[in-house]
Amino acid sequence: MSTENPITDMHLDVLKEIGNIGAAHAATSLSQLLGRKIDMHVPNVRLVSFDEMFEMAGGPEKIVAGIYLRIEGDLSGSMFFVLPIESANHFIQRLIGDSSFDFNQNPIPEMGVSAMQELGNILSGSYLSALSDFTGLNIYPTVPSLSVDMVGAIVSFGLIEVSQYSDEVIVINTRLHEEDEDGSSSVDGHFFLLPDPPSYLTIFRSLGVL
Repeated sequence: MSTENPITDMHLDVLKEIGNIGAAHAATSLSQLLGRKIDMHVPNVRLVSFDEMFEMAGGPEKIVAGIYLRIEGDLSGSMFFVLPIESANHFIQRLIGDSSFDFNQNPIPEMGVSAMQELGNILSGSYLSALSDFTGLNIYPTVPSLSVDMVGAIVSFGLIEVSQYSDEVIVINTRLHEEDEDGSSSVDGHFFLLPDPPSYLTIFRSLGVL
């Protein structure tokens, strides 16, 4: 964000609160979809440089499963959700009931692609729905697309527009916790939120923190 309109800790706290509400909605939807208890929460929301963003995801050459979508309506921007490939494999294997599924397969089986897109749709839709409820703005996601590639390759497309105005991105860290009869497991994913420059002001004015 530009120096004339800096994001403060108060702004990030508001986004974290919204993120946790969205995570609770997403957890309910995922629990129903998977037939077992899923908890989600947002440990923190940070404003970081592009380099820091890549490092948080394991480095720009880390292979991940990434969901990309555009935000449209009263706000515009890009949103990414990235999971380590091992974590993505685990969730999709459980979702489709096929322990042999692997995102490293070429081509990736269509059932797995659809399941990962649905996961991205639930997560991003829940967050944007919470943001819409808080701001009163009409916000909706485009159909998510899936890429299995290096973090740098996946995210670079979304940086083209915002990098003309800023060298920072909002990172919404997300923790998913799964419980079943075999025990429990947790996985950390990352939302990268890149509002187009005018939308920063729109968000925080609507939230009453500007």
